[in-house]
Amino acid sequence: MVIQLQNPNLFRTQAYVGGEWKSAATGGALKVVDPATGEEIGSVPMMSESEASQAVASAKSAFSTWSKTSAFERSELLMAWYERIIENSEDLARIMTLEQGKPLAEARGEVQGGAAYVKWFAEEAKRIDGEIISSPMSDRRFFVLREPVGVAALITPWNFPIGMVTRKVAPALGAGCTVVVKPAEQTPLTALALADLAHEAGIPAGVLNVVTGEPEVVGSVLSKDPRVSKISFTGSTEVGRLLMENAAPSVKKLSMELGGNAPVLVFDDADIELSVEQVLLSKFRNAGQTCVSANRVLVHAPIYADFVARLKDGMSKLVVGNGFANDTTVGPLIDKRATDKVKTLLADAVAKGAKLLVGGEQSKEGPNFFQPTLLSAVTAEMDVFQSEVFGPVLPIIKFDDEDEAIDLANQSDFGLAAYVYSTQSQRIWRVQGELQYGTVVVNTGAFGAPMAPFGGVKQSGFGREGSRYGLDEYMTLKWVCHAGL
Repeated sequence: MVIQLQNPNLFRTQAYVGGEWKSAATGGALKVVDPATGEEIGSVPMMSESEASQAVASAKSAFSTWSKTSAFERSELLMAWYERIIENSEDLARIMTLEQGKPLAEARGEVQGGAAYVKWFAEEAKRIDGEIISSPMSDRRFFVLREPVGVAALITPWNFPIGMVTRKVAPALGAGCTVVVKPAEQTPLTALALADLAHEAGIPAGVLNVVTGEPEVVGSVLSKDPRVSKISFTGSTEVGRLLMENAAPSVKKLSMELGGNAPVLVFDDADIELSVEQVLLSKFRNAGQTCVSANRVLVHAPIYADFVARLKDGMSKLVVGNGFANDTTVGPLIDKRATDKVKTLLADAVAKGAKLLVGGEQSKEGPNFFQPTLLSAVTAEMDVFQSEVFGPVLPIIKFDDEDEAIDLANQSDFGLAAYVYSTQSQRIWRVQGELQYGTVVVNTGAFGAPMAPFGGVKQSGFGREGSRYGLDEYMTLKWVCHAGL
């Protein structure tokens, strides 16, 4: 172990199945690497198809009991998990920064935000109510019950190792489902630490399982196994399509948070200082590796020059470095593939006429570090306009009027999140109504709350996480018609 933890038990390097810590039967292992240094942190088991299947069996067996556990008892166990997450927040943040690279301050914030989802769904679990519907016949009564859908497979990405796990696991367990979590191969240690705390909180064996390994192997089992009734996936649209195809024969319940391509619309009546500050926050948090990062900034012509000048000044104050350094604001990209993608998008844009205003090169800190970069003269024909960058590269585009801004914003197959900066309430309501996105954020770059329903439209997927609607993703409705009364 390369970091010191107050609770060394949290540094788990085995899968968690049926309440036990397990290595791969073959002895195979996946290396976990610090993206800032390239050094190996440790390794986790490369579980086989049969071992992934055993995790499903464990969850299926536990479901018969967990689904009948009272909502109040499930709530108490989730609250116990929440309390342990908070108690161990610093250790969790350090593990996350070690394997994911984000600045420690961001990791600390993610722990608090992820824990908030556990607390929220602990409370919502007690509010799973049914309904009585008026019957057209006097001798009958109609009841609607909300019941857990079954075993849920939860496949999470590497960019938010705690946030993505807790906001899937908590509603699933609160609803009465049991789960098998497949964390991203780059960041499994945080998920295993969470499993350790769930075990300590008293969540019964088999209710929460964490399986590590190659995504093609484990993901194939989870998406095809008929004992799995639900899949929740956050990741690329391409992988989402594959999971949907695998799930079709057994007609699983699905929720998919897929690719994003978030536009930012800055109008001439916006508070420019606020807009610049919030765009910087949105774009460069987690080195641009979020599904809701500002991906295309559309700026009204009358304020374009002023906005760009302020943006360049703000970018000059960003500090690229190791996430454990106190002054770091932009950490590394997750791996070489991510860095190569950023380079390819930049090369395509410049070849097609984009102008490099700031940055544009790898940073001296190491091969996975990239300079915060600003591009102007970007057009819809460039890949950087159409693709999710997932890195610290910000394209900026000038527009002349409201209709043009909306048209540019909607020129995407994706529809996860969009941002609007304006001080005119009429304009805000007009524009948000025209934007084809599942989330529209006004006058801020930071959002997200456990009581709000987050999710996308178009090829950004379907289903919602957070809020009471997020609980419904793990439930099914049963209509009871009681006759002869």
